Amino acid sequence: MERTLCIIKPDAVKKKVQGSITQMILDAGFNIIGMKMLHLSKKQARKFYEVHKERPFYNDLVDFMTSGPVVTIALEKENAVADYRNLIGATDPAEAKDGTVRKLFANSKQENAVHGSDSVENGKIEVGFFFAESEL
Repeated sequence: MERTLCIIKPDAVKKKVQGSITQMILDAGFNIIGMKMLHLSKKQARKFYEVHKERPFYNDLVDFMTSGPVVTIALEKENAVADYRNLIGATDPAEAKDGTVRKLFANSKQENAVHGSDSVENGKIEVGFFFAESEL
């Protein structure tokens, strides 16, 4: 079983679509093994997204991710990373396939409703960033 991380971002929480997104995840066969709502601090957001710190969008991303509450969800299933990325769709909602989370709920490339781990290794790391093993 693979693990991957979902973050329902501030734009989606503000629109109150976290329940709809969670239902899509469950309907796609994922097991939710951990879930919590929190408001990221600047320090947490900088650490989580430090892989992007040299990119021009880094500061805007940190500001956006700390602009309101998020819902973090640890997911588990066979082929979890690839299946979740297919479920959420392309980063840019204009390029996302119909029926994907981002096509349905995202506002823009930055305000794209959800985060998803990009590899099996990062799935483990990212789930561990937000959840102690005893919480899963």
